[in-house]
Amino acid sequence: MENQKKCSLEEHKEIDAIIYCPECRIYMCNKCEKAHSSFIRNHHQYNLNKAEDIFNGYCPEKNHLELKYFCKTHNQLCCAACLCKINKEGDGQHKDCDVCSISDIKEEKKNNLEYNIKCLEDLEIKFNESIKKLKEIINKVEEEKEELKVNIQKIFTKIRNTVNDREDELLLEIDNFYNDKYINKDIFNI
Repeated sequence: MENQKKCSLEEHKEIDAIIYCPECRIYMCNKCEKAHSSFIRNHHQYNLNKAEDIFNGYCPEKNHLELKYFCKTHNQLCCAACLCKINKEGDGQHKDCDVCSISDIKEEKKNNLEYNIKCLEDLEIKFNESIKKLKEIINKVEEEKEELKVNIQKIFTKIRNTVNDREDELLLEIDNFYNDKYINKDIFNI
């Protein structure tokens, strides 16, 4: 069984529960259920191993009844005791709410769910398209970045070559100037 509940008793908290008592609001393993049944005979007990779903079938409030109504105000299931005008021990929480039978709300909720699923599917398609476009943009930006880096390298290589050429020219001019002016003179021919 998926999401198996564990026994509420601290000493048995690792043992799978087999019974739920809505009056006591506890889950019980086999040992606890035997003790509970021998001391308390008038509580409802729901077998967790059966196909019935206690959370959809019976109100979790103590001493309440089967869930047959839906409170639109609070968006939750409730029983006749929850609707009761007498306000004692948790009864009457929904006495002033907008309430209808479960069968009346079932089709509306189903249609809303189908509509929401369709909206989510449409959003998923748009989201996937957006991700694809974003990846294309990121790839384009990456290409542009690499192209810009190559262009900068070319420009700086050209600048370095130009500076090196100019350095060579200036050094040659200095050599020529000093060679013509001082070295080629017959100073040393004495």
